[in-house]
Amino acid sequence: MKPAAKQRGSLRKILGGIAAAIATTPDRTAEQGASAASMVAEWPLPPSATLGSSLRLKGIEREVRARLPWTARKFAKAETGRIVLRMPQADADAFRAASATISRTLEGIEALAVLPREAEDILTISSRERHKWLRDGRLKSIGTRTVKMRGRSKAVTFHVFDPRHIEDVLDRDLATAWREEDARETSENRRRGAGKAALTRAGKRTGNARRTRNSRKDDSPKLEGWDTFEAEGLLR
Repeated sequence: MKPAAKQRGSLRKILGGIAAAIATTPDRTAEQGASAASMVAEWPLPPSATLGSSLRLKGIEREVRARLPWTARKFAKAETGRIVLRMPQADADAFRAASATISRTLEGIEALAVLPREAEDILTISSRERHKWLRDGRLKSIGTRTVKMRGRSKAVTFHVFDPRHIEDVLDRDLATAWREEDARETSENRRRGAGKAALTRAGKRTGNARRTRNSRKDDSPKLEGWDTFEAEGLLR
């Protein structure tokens, strides 16, 4: 056999040995996936619960997590249209307990009070509009809630809303109608204000003119002895 042929044969043996070694090596990725297997449970959320708002969805997630033990809270997550619980196989007992708690929490979740930021997101309104419409009674509060916020020394109190009331405002597009009413009212107030300002300026000009005329009369020179001359009636 020629030297070149021997070298090619040796190279084939080396490559064949490497391929065999790779084929017989355990699949560590598969083992890790098996060890990381988890238990999963899902609960659908109806549109009447989320009202099409991502902030409302996160609010429901916070409500669910608040009912769970600290060790289980991170495993419950809100996804589009559902609540999902994923926990390792080793935590089977905790998984069952958390599942039961979530099921109880989600019973009647559609009635969960709507927070201010959620109402703004659902209705696509500003904070200023929310405050104004709350003051004049167009947005109806069902009470207040007081919480201690992170980074704040004092507790914060805010109004919450009935989800069915917010849903009614959304379905009837009342926010748009209220916004148009406010724009007309603002325009009318500006018109009235401009009219009052014009009358005030006109009144000031009239007053100034009168004072000027009076001052001219008062400043006119008087002849000496004229009062006596007039009193004797010499001109009559």
